Amino acid sequence: MLSKRIIPCLDVKDGRVVKGINFIDLRDAGDPVEQAAMYSREGADEVVFLDITASHEHRKTMLDMVRRTAEQVFIPFTVGGGIRTLSDMELMLRKGADKISVNTAAVKDPKLISRGAKRFGNQCIVVAIDAKKRKTEVRGQRSDRKKINRTSDFRLPTSASSWEVYLFGGRKPTGIDAVEWAQQAEELGAGEILLTSMDKDGTQSGYDLELTRAISEKVRIPVIASGGAGKLSHLYDALDKGKADAVLAASIFHYGTFKIKQTKDYLLKRGVPMRPAV
Repeated sequence: MLSKRIIPCLDVKDGRVVKGINFIDLRDAGDPVEQAAMYSREGADEVVFLDITASHEHRKTMLDMVRRTAEQVFIPFTVGGGIRTLSDMELMLRKGADKISVNTAAVKDPKLISRGAKRFGNQCIVVAIDAKKRKTEVRGQRSDRKKINRTSDFRLPTSASSWEVYLFGGRKPTGIDAVEWAQQAEELGAGEILLTSMDKDGTQSGYDLELTRAISEKVRIPVIASGGAGKLSHLYDALDKGKADAVLAASIFHYGTFKIKQTKDYLLKRGVPMRPAV
């Protein structure tokens, strides 16, 4: 059985790590380079750097900060935010990133996933999905939403609820079903799904297990659960009940609620296969 992973997330705005609730009310959480270096020393399995306003502000990811962060970490390092082209991907990789996370640009141009996977390898391409829960229409009604390739209509899921994909850091709804998009992203060549529940983000009330499991059961690639970690039991539930392959967390690590070693020791004692912390 593959080891599960603990991944601290650095949401960066104006050169600082920030954290909010439901993607709003952001507050400062420190220097991204220092934070990343600390997590690397503590034994995190990976670290994710997301420039959360780059797409909304129509600018590139902060290159110098990516370079300085890469120089300080000795674990896999994923970078996302404002990445729109193969040239952007290549630049991030040259600056030291190990993986590239795409969200808005991938929804607008799904073939970006295929082109990136072909050029750099599937393992480099992480498709980030920011999803929000909504009620579906009556069974059998035709939706006015389109497939992501915009070639034909499709019917809404007939389950009690579904989740909609949002873009530009959670600012813009798309009408796209999150589970279906995850499946298509895998088909296009994504190596991982970084799945964030907008409803749970920053609440520390636990991950959206229904959403996480719904996508984990539909794809064969790893799913990273994000949004809602507040207790160590929440991480366990995401890996166990949610069937996630990794858990991403921010607040509980940034503000010192839990340390990486403490987290891993707890999960190892509960039988979760995991690389021990230092």
